[in-house]
This record gives sequence, C-alpha cells and structure tokens, in this order.
Amino acid sequence: MSDSASDVVIAGAGPYGLSTAAHLQNLGLGVRIIGEPMRFWEANMPEGMFLKSEPFASDLGAPQPGMRFTDRHPGWGLGQPIPLDTFVEYGRWFAAETVPLRADDRDAKVVNVERDGAGGFTVTLSTGESIAARSVVIAVGVGPFAHIPDELAGMPSWLVSHSSAHRDLTLFAGKEVAVLGAGQSALETAVLLADAGAHPHVIARRQELDWNTVPRERRSLRDQVLGGPRSGLGTGYRTWLWAERPGIVRYLPEATRRRIVRETLPPAGAWWLRDRLDDRVRVSTGRRPVKAVELEDGVALTTVDRTGRRLVTEVEHVIAATGFVPDVARLGLLAPALRGRVTTRLGAPVLSRDFEASVDGLYFAGLAAASTFGPVMRFVHGAGFAAGRIAHHIIRRTPRARPTAARLADVLESDASHR
Repeated sequence: MSDSASDVVIAGAGPYGLSTAAHLQNLGLGVRIIGEPMRFWEANMPEGMFLKSEPFASDLGAPQPGMRFTDRHPGWGLGQPIPLDTFVEYGRWFAAETVPLRADDRDAKVVNVERDGAGGFTVTLSTGESIAARSVVIAVGVGPFAHIPDELAGMPSWLVSHSSAHRDLTLFAGKEVAVLGAGQSALETAVLLADAGAHPHVIARRQELDWNTVPRERRSLRDQVLGGPRSGLGTGYRTWLWAERPGIVRYLPEATRRRIVRETLPPAGAWWLRDRLDDRVRVSTGRRPVKAVELEDGVALTTVDRTGRRLVTEVEHVIAATGFVPDVARLGLLAPALRGRVTTRLGAPVLSRDFEASVDGLYFAGLAAASTFGPVMRFVHGAGFAAGRIAHHIIRRTPRARPTAARLADVLESDASHR
C-alpha cells in the first residue's frame, strides 16, 4: 500500500531532472522531483571550477521563455566562462520559478523503484514514504557512473578516488597527487590542486595535451561556410547535427552512435585554462597505468609508454579524472527484478525515440541516454530536448489531467522543432 500517488516521479534534481519536471508541470501533471536542486554540482564539483560550455549552451530546458542562463544573467557573453557557483545558483533559480518542490523531497533520495501490480511503479524514498507512480524518470546525472580504471580497482578510497568525489581540494595541500586523464576535468583539477598548495602530476595516455581554441564572437562568411555553424557542442556541420538534432542520432547504427559519442569533443582543456597550467603542475603524456600498489604512506603507480617502458611514480593520492560510463547495473535504486527487465547494450539502456526503456513508463535522461541520442546527452545542452520528448510521451499516455488544446499544441510544436 502506497502512502501517496503521483503521475510522475523524477529521481534526481540536476539539469535534466529539473528540465523534465518543468515541462511536465507545465502540462498539468502531478510531478514529484526527489532531491535537492543541483546538489551533485554543488557537493561533487571542486571549488573554483568553471563550466567549459559557453553561456548559450548552458541553459536548462523550460517550456516557457525567459528561463535561459542569459535571461538570469544578461550580458554574459561568448568566451566568458561561468563559475560553478553561478551555475548552481542559476539552476536553483530555475527550480524555484518552474518546479514547486516539497520541502521533504529536497532532503530525500529515491532508494527503490519497483513494478506494482497495476502496471505502474512503487517508488520508495529514504524518508520511508512510498509513492505510487504511473511513470518514473531516472535523471540521476553522472554521479553513479564515475569510472575508475580497472588497474586501480580495489584500492582504498583514501588512496584512489574519482575527480567527482572532491569539493574541497585544500585537503591535499602539501601532498603529491597524481591526476589521471587529459580532459578538462583532469587539467582543471590539477590546476586547482596547485592553487590549493598541492603538488599535482598529470599522467595522460594521449601523446600530447589538446586545447580548445578561443571562440570568436564574429566569424567571416567564408569561415562560417567552410567551418560550419556554431552549436552547443562547438563548431562544424556534423557537430551541429549531433548537438541540435539528437533525435536523428538514434537512427544510426549502434557502432556509429558509439563512435560519435567517443570521438565528438575528445579530451581537451578549455582555452582559458591553458595559461594556468604552469610549472606548478608536472605533466607526463603518452603513459597508461598498469598497476597500483599500496604503500605505507601512499601509492606506487606503475605506467608504461608505447614502447613498453615502465615507470613507477610514488604519490600520496591518485585522482582518476577518467570520466563516466553509464551502466544500468550500477543503479541500485532500481529493484533487481526491474533492473533485469531493462534491455541494455554494453551497460547502457536501449531507449525509444521518447527516452523510454524496454519497461513501459520508465525513462532515462542525461548521460544514460548518450548511447541512443549521442554526445549532447553528456552535457547540459541536451536537457531541453530530452525534457520535451519525455513530457510529450508521458502526457499522451496519462489518462488524467489532460492539458488544454493550446498547451498541447505548444508541446507538440516544441517537440517538432527538435526533430
């Protein structure tokens, strides 16, 4: 017996969860969104961090105008990086304006989702409350999917951790810290470690570090024609397609989709970070980790280069800035029986054009949808598309609280514009 009921329960209150809730709320559906808005961004991203995405590509998705990042911060222009705290504040403002959250839901977590006997779901919260829901949206972001290389598996967390586990890097002041990776997360973590008084050592598989170019506000006609249009993922014709028309990606062969996700925006640092990666940071490229051994006061990390030459580096801690890999098996909030019914490919859920999994009424948004809809689902820029598609599908199958004709026309028009 459930304690309450809702048309939709959304697990997660980050950009994708908030955007989906805003679209559903606008259609008159009963929505419970569980979690403190932007909690992961505030608690798991390092202090002093800046977003890599441009302001125009950092919007949450809302069905009404006036909710873009630049609406909240007019004049924030191209090439002006957004501080983490500013983005968190924007997300919470968005939530306050578009999604009425219950106070007790802010402090809760979804701990179990299972099928009920009526074709819906029973959602259990950390508070003990159980909710009967027609549909459930899994919008847990990247947190559950933090990837640490197998070579470091089994090491204790006080010696090896993921970059998303750290808000306060001053804990490493005076310590030797190896940072694995060559992307923005690795390079910015290393710089922030140096700022905090640590001694960082970047170790990267890539032969050399790559850096994004400085964006130009004005581009010549020739550059626009040859270089392609600007999009939320960068510049180029294909990049524009993956960023602005992700619905098309789903129709490509699976191997092609995975290649697009892997190769679009490969590891690189933001242009504005380059000068900050100075001689305080040691950098070793062309090396991959093969073994880690616990020492009395740290870690002995063995790496090899392309010739097979081995090098042992002793540090007090290793931070793996090695990205996130979606895997339904790691979603403990799904009951085992329900999790087993979700069709997956290489761990990621197989989704319909409306982000619905093989279980009717169960939807996945954000990184978990990247293998279906492409690389934009790794970024905030994809939130509006996902939210519109999910809301459109749920309203069509929900027998109660039907929207007015005008509101339904609005969502249909929004959905069509993203096809």
